[in-house]
Amino acid sequence: MSKPVIWITRTLSAATLARARRDYDVIWNDADTPGRAADIIAMSGQIDGVIPCHSEHFTADVVAQLDPRLKIIANHSVGVDHCDLPALRSRGITVTNTPGVLSDATAELAMMLMLAAARHGIAGDSLVRTGAWDAWSPALLVGKQVTGARLGIIGMGGVGLAMARKARGFDMKIHYHNRTRLSPDMEAGAIYHDDLDDLLAASDFLSLHCPSTPQTKGLINARRLDLLPPGAVLVNTARGSLVDEDALLAAIETGHLAAAGLDCFDVEPGGNPAFAKHRNIVMMPHVGSATMQTRDAMGAMALDNLDSFFRGETPANVV
Repeated sequence: MSKPVIWITRTLSAATLARARRDYDVIWNDADTPGRAADIIAMSGQIDGVIPCHSEHFTADVVAQLDPRLKIIANHSVGVDHCDLPALRSRGITVTNTPGVLSDATAELAMMLMLAAARHGIAGDSLVRTGAWDAWSPALLVGKQVTGARLGIIGMGGVGLAMARKARGFDMKIHYHNRTRLSPDMEAGAIYHDDLDDLLAASDFLSLHCPSTPQTKGLINARRLDLLPPGAVLVNTARGSLVDEDALLAAIETGHLAAAGLDCFDVEPGGNPAFAKHRNIVMMPHVGSATMQTRDAMGAMALDNLDSFFRGETPANVV
């Protein structure tokens, strides 16, 4: 019996590629470039399934042109904002994701961004790296202390919970806003805010961990940034669309925000060039889940979802 044909759109981990080639007929281009709309449409007639990343966009227009042969999109990501889910469902195409396995890695990067933003990581590195550090002063690069500060978390899913666990190691006081309140054992002493505006007023640091949806687009806008305490720090390792970037720049330039740590942007790849002149904005190129262990785990989960589907079962991570 012939194996299902799957398309792997980007360069996944070696373990993932080896397992995929063992169990499937794999189409993979090691050029590692994003699949464009025309590529996705053309490839759909040659494959039974695809493992895409958030760089491949299954818009309603693309979905309408997909060949009926394509039956499953097994995303190598937890976010599915690059997929028009109603359009895909209307075509009978199963969509899965990889929740849970990237929570710790993404929370680690959020902690890195938070600490680097709070303690002038970019400015300090530049001072030493360029040879400009020629004196010391008690006033040199005085930052914002993380220990004991209030951390507001928006979205207490897997990544938000992992962030809270790590922040407790810095004796931070955890506040959170979520669609539903967690059970007391999951809260572990965190303070729930039913109203997002109330959370913002209690956040010396604010970390975003909610999905990108039509309801959350521009969630952090000028009005909400004003509700943060003066000198607050914003961290975003979720999706760029959550933040009004013009409002963020204005808050940085007025000094209302002390700093920001960003792993995602409205425009990707590339980011926002206007951020580059601000050394109190720490930036990474959307690599929250980029550890070897997590990449292996994400690939394994995507393949588990494919395996279940092609056995005639419902995959564990259908969205």
